[in-house]
Amino acid sequence: MPDPDLSPPQSSLPAQTPAPSAPFALPTGGRPLVSVPAGPDPAAVAAPVDPVVERILRGPSGLGTAGLSLAPRDAGPDALARHTAEATGEQTEGRPIPGLYFHAVPEPDPVRVAEVSRRVKDWAVDEVQLFPDDWEGEFDGFSVGRYMVACHPDAPTVDHLMLATRLMIAENAVDDCYCEDHGGSPIGLGGRLLLAHTALDPLHTTAEYAPGWVESLGADAPRRAYRSAMEYFVRSSAPSQTDRYRHDMARLHMGYLAEAAWAQTDHTPEVWEYLAMRQFNNFRPCPTITDTVGGYELPADLHARPDMQRVIALGGNATTIVNDLYSYTKELAAPGRHLNLPVVLAEREKLSERDAYLKAVEVHNDLMRGFEAAAAELAAACPVPAVLRFLRGVAAWVDGNHYWHQTNTYRYSLPDFW
Repeated sequence: MPDPDLSPPQSSLPAQTPAPSAPFALPTGGRPLVSVPAGPDPAAVAAPVDPVVERILRGPSGLGTAGLSLAPRDAGPDALARHTAEATGEQTEGRPIPGLYFHAVPEPDPVRVAEVSRRVKDWAVDEVQLFPDDWEGEFDGFSVGRYMVACHPDAPTVDHLMLATRLMIAENAVDDCYCEDHGGSPIGLGGRLLLAHTALDPLHTTAEYAPGWVESLGADAPRRAYRSAMEYFVRSSAPSQTDRYRHDMARLHMGYLAEAAWAQTDHTPEVWEYLAMRQFNNFRPCPTITDTVGGYELPADLHARPDMQRVIALGGNATTIVNDLYSYTKELAAPGRHLNLPVVLAEREKLSERDAYLKAVEVHNDLMRGFEAAAAELAAACPVPAVLRFLRGVAAWVDGNHYWHQTNTYRYSLPDFW
């Protein structure tokens, strides 16, 4: 079948076209969403040239997989465009992990990166008072603008990108302040997460007790960020998309609690147990909103298909192991004991640090291949334009997530295992 096109390529330079005020047209299928209110910023314009994530339509390579392809295969061994550290020279910053299976992406549009970075910092400082002055360097070093532009190449406007960017920052504020770097602790985490979750999934209670809850939403930076980011998201998404996001955030919070419980009891999980925890404590809420950020809706019945849920889970799991691998040395240098896949493999399978790390790379590669095979199977079984676009959006998020980890040398460096 023909490759469904994304939005027509257009420039993202200021003063080219005004931000759209009508509902967004979606030539690739799916339900258009209500337009995000246009602000005065000239950078809120149509998308720049988008990279086509061809591998989902091509499907996996190898014996017996040709029937899963939705597009003609190129001749030769490079049809899948697989990139490993030995084969790619496309990235300009940061060293990719040798042997890691990933797909390189073009450098994100610098105009969009600068505009998203400016807007999200204004939001963090002026609207939610997210961090004290001495955390400013860490906020800037997170490079969230570059992250989100790389992960959402089909976002119609900067306003759409901001939906994902605010939520990403809010999620990290909860992780840092409640769980880890900035005062986090496993002690009492369940109560903190429950109250923060009500900023995403509002409390319905009596008139007598509602004011106390409303006041609590401004009690700390994580709750202020959750509340504000979710308000923007709700105004710009369909009810099924907001409910989907709340569900995935509940999954995330359950994963936080499992890890915290193991920390309190000094328990090192079995490898399969760790991977189960990481299926919940992972990036899933981010790629699952790719349709909202793209300006369309994947209908709820298509999102809920078991084969779609498998694709989303495998993609989220692969991206999370990328985080384990790139943040390995950062976590080793931090106070306390941090669980990650190499650490668990080393202890449970009696491996050296190097061998455990290299085996974790293999686990990631298996997850990536599983993700691509599952996506190709779903695309063949349900070739609905909205499904194909959503699959491509999730794949773009997986690739953009790796790009950000590889290139964020402010946060990450690789161990000396090669």
